[in-house]
Amino acid sequence: MISLIAEKMTDSQFLLALLVAIAAAATVLTIAIPLTEGNSLHKRMKSVATEREKIRARERERLGRQKDRVSLRQEPKEFMRRIVDQLKLGDWLGTETAKKQLAMAGYRGQQAEVGFLFFRLVAPIACMLFTAFYVFTINDFGQSVTIRIAMAIAAAYLGIKAPEIFLSNQIGKRQASMKLAFPDALDLLLICVESGMSIELAFRKVSTEIGGQSVPLAEEFALCTAELSYLTERRQAYENLTQRTGLEGVKSVSTALIQAERYGTPLGTALRTLSQESRDQRMMLAEKKAASLPPKLTVPMILFFLPVLFVIIMTPALVQVFKWE
Repeated sequence: MISLIAEKMTDSQFLLALLVAIAAAATVLTIAIPLTEGNSLHKRMKSVATEREKIRARERERLGRQKDRVSLRQEPKEFMRRIVDQLKLGDWLGTETAKKQLAMAGYRGQQAEVGFLFFRLVAPIACMLFTAFYVFTINDFGQSVTIRIAMAIAAAYLGIKAPEIFLSNQIGKRQASMKLAFPDALDLLLICVESGMSIELAFRKVSTEIGGQSVPLAEEFALCTAELSYLTERRQAYENLTQRTGLEGVKSVSTALIQAERYGTPLGTALRTLSQESRDQRMMLAEKKAASLPPKLTVPMILFFLPVLFVIIMTPALVQVFKWE
């Protein structure tokens, strides 16, 4: 069986057919997944509701108004929790930076933390074992034992970094979505505040309206609304919003809201200025992307466009030349 697998893995035609099959499957999944996603806004708002329930339970427990903590959040998998607790992964794999990154990526609660710690342990071991099995059993690539051991160690290092890379990608996607929709959300917040709404109602209204444009931003605003309702210090709710998003625009708005709470400064003027700055930044980002298009298109044009153009132009002339000869 192992010899058959080794023979197949070294067969170039089989590997080519396997890559083509993987590419075809990826294409089908890329087309089909958006059709089966459903209402992502509804799911995210439901998760925010569970987070609101958690905040309510924590604050009631702190104030002594209830003894039993109630939470609707999902519990982590039992086998993951058991491994994390027995090996004490939280002491040597869990860091405050990782917790902040999980919150910025949209993963909250004990379930996300336990899952992250579990995969930080399992991923390097799995990558190292798979690589060692491949290079020592299936195909050694003509390398020495030392090089193959180094390949297994490199795979383990890649497994260590894989969860961090995944979190980084998720944070980047969320921040890009929020950054694009934030100027519009700030305009809506300004309109709500100047119409006489309280800041809690304004955040709730904006989270409802902006959900069609950016689900992560709507989720963060809804969660901030919950924290404003149940935390004893409103300043903490604004700081939490800044930490979860990691955007400079949100940090500026949070600072303005904190100053308005503390010193009673007019909020409408500050929000109007910040809204204009956010729109200017979005326009500058669009101009920067537009300016970077010509250099990026140079190589594709040289490789794909110009050869086809030359073939189309010169083929009739070459046909006539060969015909005359």
